[in-house]
Formats: sequence, structure tokens, C-alpha cells
Amino acid sequence: MTVLRLLPVALMLKRLVAAFSIGWTALSATALPADDKTFPAEQLDFYKKDVLPILEEHCYKCHGPGKAKGGLTLAGRNAILKGGESGPGVDLENVGESVLLQAVNYEGFEMPPAGKLPAPQLATLRKWVEIGLPMPAGDAPAVAETHGPPKVTEETKNFWSFRKVVRPDVPTPKDAGWVANPIDAFILDKLRQNQLEPNPPAPPQQLLRRVHYDLVGLPPQPDLVDSYSKAPSEGAYNDLVENLLTSPHHGEHYGRYWLDLVRYAETNSFERDNPKPFVWRYRDYVIQAFNQNKPYDQFVREQLAGDELDAVTRDSMIATAYYRLGLWDDEPADPLLAFYDGIDDIVGTTGQAFLGLTLNCARCHDHKLDPVPQADYYRFAAFFRNIRHYGKRSDESVMEASVMSIASPDEDVLDAEQKQRWEQTVAALRKHLDRTEDQIRPHLVGGEKDDFTRDSERLRVIQKHIGAEISQDDFNDYARVRREWRELRNRPPRSASQALVIKENGSQAPETTILIRGNAHADGDVVEPAFPAVLSPPAPNIAPPESGASTGRRRALAEWIVSRDNPLTARVMVNRIWQWHFGRGLVPSTNNFGLQGDPASHPELLDWLAAEFMESGWDLRHLHRLILASNTYKMSSQGNAAALAKDPQNLLMWRFDMRRLRAEEIRDSILAVNNTLNLDKMFGPSIYPVIEKEVLAGQSMPGAGWNQSTDEDRRRRSIYIHLKRSLTVPLLANFDVADTDFTCPVRFATTQPTQALSMLNSVFLQEESQKLASYLKESAGKDRSAQVRLALRRAFQREPAEAEVERGVKLIESLETEFGQAPDAALRYFCLTVLNLNEFVYLD
Repeated sequence: MTVLRLLPVALMLKRLVAAFSIGWTALSATALPADDKTFPAEQLDFYKKDVLPILEEHCYKCHGPGKAKGGLTLAGRNAILKGGESGPGVDLENVGESVLLQAVNYEGFEMPPAGKLPAPQLATLRKWVEIGLPMPAGDAPAVAETHGPPKVTEETKNFWSFRKVVRPDVPTPKDAGWVANPIDAFILDKLRQNQLEPNPPAPPQQLLRRVHYDLVGLPPQPDLVDSYSKAPSEGAYNDLVENLLTSPHHGEHYGRYWLDLVRYAETNSFERDNPKPFVWRYRDYVIQAFNQNKPYDQFVREQLAGDELDAVTRDSMIATAYYRLGLWDDEPADPLLAFYDGIDDIVGTTGQAFLGLTLNCARCHDHKLDPVPQADYYRFAAFFRNIRHYGKRSDESVMEASVMSIASPDEDVLDAEQKQRWEQTVAALRKHLDRTEDQIRPHLVGGEKDDFTRDSERLRVIQKHIGAEISQDDFNDYARVRREWRELRNRPPRSASQALVIKENGSQAPETTILIRGNAHADGDVVEPAFPAVLSPPAPNIAPPESGASTGRRRALAEWIVSRDNPLTARVMVNRIWQWHFGRGLVPSTNNFGLQGDPASHPELLDWLAAEFMESGWDLRHLHRLILASNTYKMSSQGNAAALAKDPQNLLMWRFDMRRLRAEEIRDSILAVNNTLNLDKMFGPSIYPVIEKEVLAGQSMPGAGWNQSTDEDRRRRSIYIHLKRSLTVPLLANFDVADTDFTCPVRFATTQPTQALSMLNSVFLQEESQKLASYLKESAGKDRSAQVRLALRRAFQREPAEAEVERGVKLIESLETEFGQAPDAALRYFCLTVLNLNEFVYLD
């Protein structure tokens, strides 16, 4: 049995080095050290009669004499103590920490993979370890060590995440009064197994603030906190959850998580980093999908194959912009390589976001860490082989290849009228220019005649004739009209009802070949579309749509991904929802459910939730309600010395983890606290906050691609900020906004000097502190205590203590008396201090 566990960093590095020693098989004939400990005859007899038959039947196929899968052989005592890639197989000083016993008890990794051993056999193995691992003395047989990528075998197919989801029984722990729903039963059972107890519940104010940020990403109004804290009840809490889940701002918050996953950005990157036309419609689609509680399986279908569904809608077409969100080089040195880079981006994002598999690691060779052969990568890529490339360099090419009208018949009529008016205006301006040029043409001499044949030279030529054939005023008028004509001609009207979409090259796809070593110019064997073999999938059912515009391959892929027989889709999404609520998934590596992904801390709970999710009709709000109703979610974040000693990372969920607000939450909260956040305007083209000229100077063309928005628009929520890949809003960048070049399953949460510097010194914070100061004077008058109290209530969403109010007043007074600040400046600096306090940016 292959025995694995969470590895220390040094050991993980050692394993990675071994994993990347590829393409060869080394045979070691070195015998392991002799077993020199002697045991009483009755203990050896126990080993031979009771233990050895279990090992021979269930373990020796991979770990028997001469075999050492994962570096572990069970053929000798010293060999077991030495262990394999996952460390020592047995810990004689701490039996419960023995990797071998953890594996056979299915605590993390599950061995043997064919099924968990019966309880009597588990008891036998534990007794064997407890009495010191008695075995006959002698050398363990020589081991043949093999190095190379994992293969698709019955054993790898039986890896826990590759098996079909089966709903496990809910545990029934004793003294389970704490259990509010099955989530709590699984959590409490695991805690009790480790001699731990859950934390007490969070205070009402903390819980309300937590759930408010959790569901809408905004601070609650202090009055709401007061009313709930005075009369907290299960009914009041459930009503609060329901109001937040159905708030239009819920989609704005949860949509941001999804946009991170699918590498959403609004520009192409590379040298020009030009904008993607109408890409903001995809952002709005995602927000609306969460607000409508669109079933997750439909959400997936629309993004992967919205143009191939039986009922194609405006929304389903907009959803296919998923394929257009990645990088695009508009002037590649190798166009064919650029095309395959685009396919790889889609394979990598689709594999990780929907399946939790790093399929893109098999582009050039067999996957080094998972059983995904290179051929499977290209079989998966074949589903996207017929996609039209994003476009060529020109805007016209992009529009033709990736943009289409989603207008209604009435909108089509309006668009036609707008285009007609544009054509008439352009023609009228051109006619005005022609009259002046016809007046000048007879008077041209020499090279002027040749120059005048080029439209771009006519203004220069005519300028030479001012005072002779044309007056200064007439020339000025000509120059003005020419400028208007040129600008209007180069900006033909685009339908407001257009969207960035996917398009294919008809119903017949070109061949897909395995590219030798990933070389775009080195074709290997031809492959057909197929799903990763390690998941034991069916053959794809491909049926081209009647329109003949595409192959139907992406529809087949989408239907398999959301099939209830797919072992990964529900597990992966349930794990993401858990991560979005708790800060860490039950499987911490949320984009990697492969062999080297992090083991699940609560695998049975994950499977129970996955089964529940599918049986609920892929209902996301059902999952939210379950999690939010659990006492696991309602626990306090306070420390506990005994629990911290046993489980410092809180993997067993004995408390709720404190977290810092995400970048967008910080900016939105600043605007909310000073009462200037614009929540009324949702959707539509993106906004452009002010970026300091010193930052813009870092562009090759300072300020290019960064437009001006009105102050009203700049105060909208951060999800509507224009995401330019080469220019990130500094405050968001400092607080770890997602890298949009790749799928981002979880953001970093760094602590670095630039965060403090931007929160204290940036123009944005200085201006918003002034706004807060103005709000305090308007709302609280001139009373310093009232101003301080109001500022702290709005920032912390609680009633401040008298000592806190006194401290704030003293700060303002000291700024005035000791540092010579005017009263208004002192109040502004106090406001700046409030926005820099830990309680403002951290959530219990």
C-alpha cells in the first residue's frame, strides 16, 4: 500500500527532485539493513499467523519483498521504520502518528485502495505496532526502485478523489448537543478523535460582522449590528442570512471569487495590452448568475458550450466569453505557437477550475505527478481544437472572430438607424472637404500634385496656400472639419448589444495531433476528443448542433463535467464554497485534487457535501445555508492553548480562523465608512479610479488605456474597476489582488511595508480620510467625543468603549497642541488613523 501524508518542506522538495528525474528506470540491488532486534517467540508467532497474512493479501502487491512503491517496502522491520517518500512507516514512540496506521484507517490517504480493512484486521495491525513491530530477523530483500510519471492503473483510478462520490453515513458522536446539522457531526467527530473540543460561539456582534462581509463583502450598518446584538436568536440570524443571500450585492462579492478562478481581465497583455471589447458583459453575467442562484451545472454548461445548447440565449452566448479571458499576443513571432498557447490556457483553466486537475502539466510530456499521459492532454485539447483564434492584430479582425450581436429585433432596427446616421454625417463632412480641395487643386505645382494624391498630405499642402488661394479662417475651418471627419470615420458605431463570444470554424474540426515535446511544429500521432482516462469516463457523446456553426465537442465536454458520475466536479466546487467561507478548503490545494494535492482534512464531510450538492440540483444557496447554519461556522476565533499545541494550523476546525479583508473589501469598506460608496449603480462598462501620475509614468505610453471616470462612477464597488493587466490600481495590488494571467484559486495574504505606506500616504487614503472627516462634522457637529464615537462605530461596526473614545479625543487634541495642526487637519489625521487600525481590516 502506498503510504502518504502531508510532508515537511524539505521532504517535499526531495520528492519533487525524485519526481522530476524522468525518462529512466534505475534498479538498486542494495539490501536494506538487517533487522537486529529479537522478539519473544509468542510475538513472532503472532506476526506470522495474524499479521503476515494481512500484509500478503492486501499490501505485498506494491510493498512486498523486492517491491517499494512510494519508496516503502513492508518486507523487513528496519525497512518499515525507515519508511519511504512519506517518512517513517511506523512511529514506535507515538503509535497514533504512524503513517501506516493512518493510511489503513483511511485518515487522509486510503490504503489498501481496494477498500478499507475490516475492524478486526485494523486492530491486529495496531496491536502489532504497539508491541514494537515484531518480525523475524534478517535482511530485507533487494528493492527495485522505479522512477517515472504515475501510470493509469487500477490503483491510481482508485485514488480517493478519482472515485465516484458516494454519500457517507453521518457520524453520531456522544454528547452531541453542539451538533446543529451534519456538518457539525463530522467536525465534532474528528475533533473528539483527536481529544479536542470546538470553540464557544462568537459574540453576536462578531458573528454578524463576519456573515455580512462573508456574503456581500461590505460592512454592516451599525444600527443593524445594534439591533441584532440586543436580541440575537436563531430566527433573527436565519433572516439575516436570507436577506444577504438575496441581496443584489451578494453576486458582486461572490462573482469576484469566480472571476479570480477564470483569470478575468479586460485587456490582452503583451506590448499593447489593448482592451477586450465588451468583456465586461461576462463580469455582469457572473454577478447575475450568483444573484439568480443559477444551478451550478447550468452555469458550467453556459460557459463551456453556451452557443451549442438546445436553447441558446443572450446569457449563454455572453457566458462563452470565458474562452476569451486569457492573454493574447496580437503580433506573435510564431503564430502557430501562439495558437497552441491559447489552447493550453483553456485546457489549464478548464482542468483546474472545474476539475481540480493540472492537466496543462502534460503538454510536453506525461504528467510527472499525476496519472495523466501526454496523449490525454491532447485528447482533452481536441475539444477546443476548432475554436477560432481571438483575432489578428487589427480591431476589425478581433471583432469578426470574437464579437457578435446579441441584439433583439428592436435593437437591430435602432442599430441600423444609428449606422445610417453615421454614414450620412461622414459623407457630409467629406463633401465639405472636397469643396475646399477642389478649390485648391488647379493651383498646385510640381511635387504638390503628387503629394495631394495622398489624403494624409492634403492638410500640409493646403497650408502652403494660405493668403493666396485660401484665407486663414477658411483653412482653420478646413482643418477642423478634417479632424472631425477623420475621428468619426475611424470610429464607426458599434452596437451597444454586442458581446465577446466564442466562435468555431464550422462543424468539421481539423485533426488534433500530439505535439512532440509540445513543439507546435512537430506533429505526432492523431488523437480524438476524450476525457482523462484515470477518471474511468465514458466515451464523449458528440453531436454537432443544427446550426452547423460548431462541432458540438464543447457541449459533450460540458455534459460530462456536470454528470453526476464525474468524481471531481461536485467535490471541487463544494471545496471552493467551503474555502470562500472559512478561508481554506477541506482540500487546501483547491485547484489540485491530484495525487500530490493536499490531503482532505475531512474527506467524509467533503463527500457528504458533494452528494448533498448534486442531490439539491446543484443549488449553491443550499450549500451556503447549510454552512452558515452550522455551529462550526458560528465558532469564535479566540485562541486556546491546548488546541493550538495540538493543531496550530486549525486543520481540524476547532475554531473559526481570523482573516484580513480582501483588497476589494478594503477599498469598498473605506468608501462605505465615509458614506460615499455608490451602491445604486450596478453593471455596465468598467470604471477608472484615479491613479497617480507617478504610477502612470511607468507605462511605455503614460496614461494610455486608462480613461477618466466621473467621481460618482469612481465610487462604485471595486468589482467594476477596469482590470488592465499591465496597470493595476496600487491599493489593490498592495493587498494581493489576483494575478489575472492564470487561474487564481486562492490569493496570498501578505504583510508588507507597501501596504502601510499606501494606507497612510496614498492620495486615495488622504482624500477619503478628508471625506470621512467631513461626514463626521456634518453628522456629529463640533463635539469631538461625538465625532470620535461615530467614526469608531462606522469603522468597527460596534459601540466603542469610553476609553477608546477618550483615546481618540486625546489624539486629536495632541495633533492640535503638540504638532500645530489646524482643527480640520487634526480631525482628518484622526480619520486616517482609524482607517489604519487592525480591527478595521481584520475579521474575527
